[in-house]
Amino acid sequence: MDREPILAAFAHELEQTGGAPHVFNVVGVGGIGKSRLLRELKDRCHKTHRTAVIDLQVPAMRQQEDALAVIRVELGRQGVKFDRFDIAYAVLWQRLHPHLRLSRSDLPFVSESEALTQILDSTSGVPVFGTGVGLVRLVEKAATGVRRRRQIKVDDTLRGLDDLTNAELADAVTYLFAEDLRAASDDQAYAIFVDAYEALVPSQARSGRAAAPDVWLRDLIAQLDRGLVVVGSREPLGWETHDPGWAEAVRVCRMDGLPMHARLELLAECGITNVPERQAIAIASQGLPFYLHLAVDTQTTARRSTTVVSSEEILQRFLQHVGSDEIRTLELLSIARVFDFEIFQTLADAFDLPRHRMAWESLTAYSFVYPAGAHGRRLHQLMRAALHQRLSQATIHDVQILLQKVWDARAEQKQSTEDGIATSARAVREAAFCGLYAGTLDGDDLLAYADRALAYGGKQAVDGLLQDLQGYLDAHPDQDDLVSTAQCLEAESALVLGDAATAISLTPEVGQNLTETVGARLAIAGAHGRRIGGRTTDALHIFNAVWNTHHGPVRHRAGFCVADLDMWQGRFRDAFSTTERLLTEAPESDFLLRGDIVRLQHLGHRFALDFDAAQETLELASLLYERAGTIVEPANIATNRAELLAWTDPTRALDAAAHAIEVQTELSAQHELGKAYTALAIAQTRLSLHDQAALSFRAAAHALERARYRSGRARAELFRSFLHARMGDIPSAKASARWAVTELVAAEVYPTLIVMAQQLLNAISATDDQITAASHRAIQQIQPMSSLAELQRRGETLVKALLEAE
Repeated sequence: MDREPILAAFAHELEQTGGAPHVFNVVGVGGIGKSRLLRELKDRCHKTHRTAVIDLQVPAMRQQEDALAVIRVELGRQGVKFDRFDIAYAVLWQRLHPHLRLSRSDLPFVSESEALTQILDSTSGVPVFGTGVGLVRLVEKAATGVRRRRQIKVDDTLRGLDDLTNAELADAVTYLFAEDLRAASDDQAYAIFVDAYEALVPSQARSGRAAAPDVWLRDLIAQLDRGLVVVGSREPLGWETHDPGWAEAVRVCRMDGLPMHARLELLAECGITNVPERQAIAIASQGLPFYLHLAVDTQTTARRSTTVVSSEEILQRFLQHVGSDEIRTLELLSIARVFDFEIFQTLADAFDLPRHRMAWESLTAYSFVYPAGAHGRRLHQLMRAALHQRLSQATIHDVQILLQKVWDARAEQKQSTEDGIATSARAVREAAFCGLYAGTLDGDDLLAYADRALAYGGKQAVDGLLQDLQGYLDAHPDQDDLVSTAQCLEAESALVLGDAATAISLTPEVGQNLTETVGARLAIAGAHGRRIGGRTTDALHIFNAVWNTHHGPVRHRAGFCVADLDMWQGRFRDAFSTTERLLTEAPESDFLLRGDIVRLQHLGHRFALDFDAAQETLELASLLYERAGTIVEPANIATNRAELLAWTDPTRALDAAAHAIEVQTELSAQHELGKAYTALAIAQTRLSLHDQAALSFRAAAHALERARYRSGRARAELFRSFLHARMGDIPSAKASARWAVTELVAAEVYPTLIVMAQQLLNAISATDDQITAASHRAIQQIQPMSSLAELQRRGETLVKALLEAE
């Protein structure tokens, strides 16, 4: 075909790469041949450049995690080592799916990664919990290459992964992908091809949403400065509206219709020998290769030639002359976004159409059938739209139901990966899409699909489901239930990344439809956003509203949050009343929920200074978590045991705290690690190991500040004031206590600890008006289980124990 100017421009751009992002933007209308051209460009440079392709018509490739995995797998097979990216990706995956462990079946591209394979081989295939520190240590232990071991060990970004928020960690994953690719580019450059950009950013969705769906792609390409990125799109990218710097980085190359001589040449080469016929097709096609190739397809099936006068006639002529069985099958397949041989056979069986391999090969030989992933196929958008229009709504509904069943069944199969994409999570997304467009799913159903996707380790599938839902609502904006569902999924997704501001902005009013699951979950997301943002009272109000109004599956978690906040704020009677109701209502088989509730009772007893009851509930919670088979919760029990023993048996607390520090270091749970170091420091203080206690308090403060755990840091500082007092440094003791009380008041938590600060001052004959005023207010706030006098007596006993040597 006559694309010589574009080919020459591409060759020129390929030579200009290096030192800055470089984008070759191929622009043309649908059917102009962009996809074919991108494949030809890839073929032209694959001998001199490493190449990779992401086809955004494939839904899974529109999510950052899956797209990076696909590119990583393709480039990895060409010799690029992605050690640092693989570790960072595993840490992010673990962070987003704390209920799972890293395994070959759940984590994408393990079999493609030397680093991750070494990790699992070193543990004899036993799944591991993926933290940055833990994974780097395992790689160093298992690595066979000295250079790679040294590279991973000294990498500052890898060492700091566990200190990052989820949002920062996601950015670090992209950064390390670019860094690993940059390191491999000294010996061979790369060219990455991005097809069908408009599928990622459809025109109707280019404005009005807080987060542009292409922001991850722009962030990635901005860091790819040692190669060329080719993007096919129907319109110029226009990224300079986001950042003027893109104007110099992007070269737009427009694809026009083929000139007449090229059209005639293509048709002749494809076997259309009748000159008038060839001339008519060339004119009618308007130079679009889609119609030219379609005319060739028609010529092989038509029994006679007819004169055509428009591109639409070329399309209709093809549809008229293809065999009835084939056209019916193509019509049915047009409902599927992607399809494969199994889906083909399922639809053929349902509608009594040929299902054998030859029928499949005949269909997939057409020019408008493109590859889609490892084993799938997809139809060209123009053909898909034309075929879709020929079907009745009833037939479309029936096909969507069939497709939903296929994808549901695949979701239940053993998890695997295809070119870096998790199959079960992708199947859940496709099943939800089909059910949505079949009209059989409501908001509750979609949330259930989202939960299943997350359970399979596919947060990206949840984000994709949200993207599909938003696309559906663009065409059906009047479905209030689904609008709320989209808001709920977006708010919950924001919370996973610690984005409280987005969760709050999506829930300005959260008192509506609390009887419905969607409304209740949206309210809970808004409450968590407010809680993270420091608006504790507002959060408690929302949790209470859901707890008292909703009677569905969200109720128990809302009640748990109510009891949690009541306990932290000293309303012990209310907290224990709620937990007892929760235990009565919670399913006997939900060991995780029941364990959480009993552990909360343990914390309530501990902060109410009833240590015998605290010990009893701690052991019961431990047994429930053991039955639940969870990962993180038993480690938290270890921390709680160390904290309790620090107050009751400091000698035993030393070993308990050491164990808690060990397991929390493995999990890289900085907030829990800080609490464990605090327990160790308290025990060391009581045993007069003052120098060691000072070091432990310093370690606790470091971990808690890294975790941004404000109230935990205040607790540690309050107990450090006891160390100062025991060492005779009264001014430092007062300063530490005052700072801690100021933080606890600001966070609206732990009134019993605020009272203990005043009791400390009383014991060391010191005064502080700020602490005294805060203590008076805290006493008014506390709702003790027995009497306030008894609670104060227990506090005085603990203060005395903390100040006296064992």
